[in-house]
Amino acid sequence: MSRVGKRPINLPPEVEVHIKRGNEVIVSGPKGELRRRFHPDLSIRRKGGTIVVSRPTDNRIHRSLHGLTRTLLANMVQGVSEGFTKTLEIVGTGYRAQKVGEKLVLQLGYSHPIEFAPPPGISIGVEGNKLGISGIDKEVVGEVAAQIRRLRPPDRYKGKGVRYQGEHIMLKPGKAGKVGKR
Repeated sequence: MSRVGKRPINLPPEVEVHIKRGNEVIVSGPKGELRRRFHPDLSIRRKGGTIVVSRPTDNRIHRSLHGLTRTLLANMVQGVSEGFTKTLEIVGTGYRAQKVGEKLVLQLGYSHPIEFAPPPGISIGVEGNKLGISGIDKEVVGEVAAQIRRLRPPDRYKGKGVRYQGEHIMLKPGKAGKVGKR
């Protein structure tokens, strides 16, 4: 039995969950509303202040979907109650970011500035050399952070570029030069 899938999901008092026919789940809370359709073989039930996910058999596909479904539901509940945030750091001389309206304008060492328009439901905050990406859908927040990081990934020699906060970059040694005289 999946250890992750067995755990019930506790619902905060401000979160409402509606389970429709066909395993469509609508989770609404103070930050917004999320909806997702899950595999029809799995059973999603509400028991008091918790949600329980169960599977019909110990088939390989049911075992793999069991933990996934429970985790996706838990992320939906956390997203509408607290939200998710990813922080990116911009490292490099002359590298900077600023907000112009809703768009993010990045100077990343190219000959032109890069404009990035966030998708609906995602807000981007700029504070010095740090970008804060926040929203209620964990999947979309992570994808937007990855798209921004992809604009200028960290350089392997100097470490310049856009990186996740706390990400450790293994720097390669540069040229060693001449070792001995000839």
